[in-house]
Amino acid sequence: MLRTSTAVAAIVAGVLAAAPAASAAPVQTSSWPAGNCPRGNFCVWPDWNHPPEGPTATPSLVTSTEWTGRVPAFNFFNYTSRTAEITWSYTYLGTPLTGTLCATAGQGGDLYVPMHATKVTWQTHNC
Repeated sequence: MLRTSTAVAAIVAGVLAAAPAASAAPVQTSSWPAGNCPRGNFCVWPDWNHPPEGPTATPSLVTSTEWTGRVPAFNFFNYTSRTAEITWSYTYLGTPLTGTLCATAGQGGDLYVPMHATKVTWQTHNC
């Protein structure tokens, strides 16, 4: 049993290691409402909180400008008229992974695992 678990872990780690460092995180975009994200801001929430009216928990990030730092991230909503690029980080079995994802204006999304948002920049292109 231990050999099987170790083999599976090695295969998963190998697949993750082979993935490009800047690959997009798995994201499910949605048209759920902004919840408690103020209009004109980009918001990130640390936990799954997805009632019909949108997220209601305290956001870990609310910004209307480009931002750099490190906050827990699971849900996000771009309540601006611009396209946002989010840089994320995640550690899997001791291996740090990073990447970016695109958040279209007026859309929200869910990350499949809790990560950290480390940067938000505004883009001129659409997702």
